[in-house]
Amino acid sequence: MSMYMLLCNYTDQAIRNIKDAPSRRAAARETAKKFGVEIKAGYLALGAYDLIIHVEARDEESVAKFVLSLASGGNLRTTTIKVFSEAETDRIIAAVA
Repeated sequence: MSMYMLLCNYTDQAIRNIKDAPSRRAAARETAKKFGVEIKAGYLALGAYDLIIHVEARDEESVAKFVLSLASGGNLRTTTIKVFSEAETDRIIAAVA
C-alpha cells in the first residue's frame, strides 16, 4: 500500500456547517473504503492547511477517485502528496548510484 497526505482547506460552506464535521468525517471513511482507500489518521491543523489526512491506497487512481469524491461535496479543497516510509526511503537511497 502506498501512503499519501491530503493537505486540506475548509471551504466557506464547511466553515458555516462546522458542527457537521464529525458526521462528514464518518462519511469520508465510508467513501474511502468504497474506493479501496484507508484513512489512517486525520489531524486538525494550524497554519497553511486546516486539516491533514493520512491515507493508504493500492494506487494513485484509487486516491484520485476518493479525493474527487471528497471535493465534490463542496467542503474541502485538497492537495495530495505521496509520501514514503523510512524503510522505503532507505531502499530508494540505497539504489542511488
